[in-house]
Amino acid sequence: MDTALSRTIRTRRDALIALTQDLIRIPTLNPPGQDYRAICEYLDTRLSAHGFDTELIRAHGTPGDSDTYPRWNIIARRTGAHPGDCVHFNSHTDVVEVGAGWSFDPFAATLHDGRIYGRGACDMKGGLAASIIAAEAFIETHPDFSGSIEISGTADEESGGYGGVAYLAERGYFDPARVQHVIIPEPLNKDRICLGHRGGWWAEIETKGEIAHGSMPFLGDCAVRHMGAVLSEFEDKLFPAMAQRTTDMPVVPEGARQSTMNINSIHGGQKEQDDDFTGLPAHCVPDSCRIVIDRRFLAEEPIEQVRDEVTNLLEGLRDTRPDFDYELTELNAVLPSMTDRQAPIVTTVAAAIEDVIGTAPQYVASPGTYDQKHIDRIGKLKNCIAYGPGVLELAHKPDEWIGVDDMLDSACVMGATLETLLLGR
Repeated sequence: MDTALSRTIRTRRDALIALTQDLIRIPTLNPPGQDYRAICEYLDTRLSAHGFDTELIRAHGTPGDSDTYPRWNIIARRTGAHPGDCVHFNSHTDVVEVGAGWSFDPFAATLHDGRIYGRGACDMKGGLAASIIAAEAFIETHPDFSGSIEISGTADEESGGYGGVAYLAERGYFDPARVQHVIIPEPLNKDRICLGHRGGWWAEIETKGEIAHGSMPFLGDCAVRHMGAVLSEFEDKLFPAMAQRTTDMPVVPEGARQSTMNINSIHGGQKEQDDDFTGLPAHCVPDSCRIVIDRRFLAEEPIEQVRDEVTNLLEGLRDTRPDFDYELTELNAVLPSMTDRQAPIVTTVAAAIEDVIGTAPQYVASPGTYDQKHIDRIGKLKNCIAYGPGVLELAHKPDEWIGVDDMLDSACVMGATLETLLLGR
């Protein structure tokens, strides 16, 4: 569909590229939570110049917040000429560690063959840039629009969102009386609407033993061997059971339609030394071993079941394995979230995708959680989706990239959505 707004957006190709590059070049690494203030100040300058009222909000006291790494967020609001709904575009500004295997400088934001490469390019600074270009072009094309447009840049989504959207939701920024429609431009592909996500349960399990000389292990109790028994129970019982469970949620990719669990880390015995240490290890029986588990569960699975099946396996070992002792610490829990396919934001974006891209949208759910959980559970705002440019499988990978044409198409979809919701078309 060729409209005055879509033409305006497409003439801003160079501006979209430059904006995306600027955002990528601010290395907002999480952990530790670097340069959050810098990116908020950049967005403040940009959006204030286009008539947005801005507010910078530090999430005091949230996990990771400190004077060294303060958790800063920005909310920008542009109010129209007449009363109406508020459409909110929420993007997280943090990015994960770089990792190895890059062909491009991860913070150079290199433009190559129609793609911008860099950490955070698709997850999700390209989506943030697309939403800004869409909003600016809409305001220029329709200066007498009704309602309001909000754009937020929020912290810590990659570590749970508690210093970002959760903090803001607790303070009413996503109250349905204040905001009526939310789009989160996560990279789910330009022709997909993401309705929600699976649940997550994270826990640390520690097995306990008794230290002794390594030449006389029979005088101690090896915590690593006890953890081996835990992992064996997982392999023999829990993983096969999870593989039999599937969901009606439209989760992508296909492998995530079943329950999954990842062993995030394992640490046992002596502390690992620095790389420049040239000595030999001491001879000790380890008295502690710890793992962190990342359990992703389905809407059909009660969280009590998720907790109990792990606890029951551990209690079974306590009953049957000599000297077995453990401690289980829950780190975090997130319930699944799903928006109804007939919700106004869903039907509006679906129509915009058909008009702009010429194809019916695919409705999906995310394998991992994102900030919709807080907008839904804390904010009590159900009219929320994820929609944005980018390929989901590129997130957190080396040579992460975003396609310029995909960003332009998504910006046009966002613009058409604003026309429907704020012009009454």
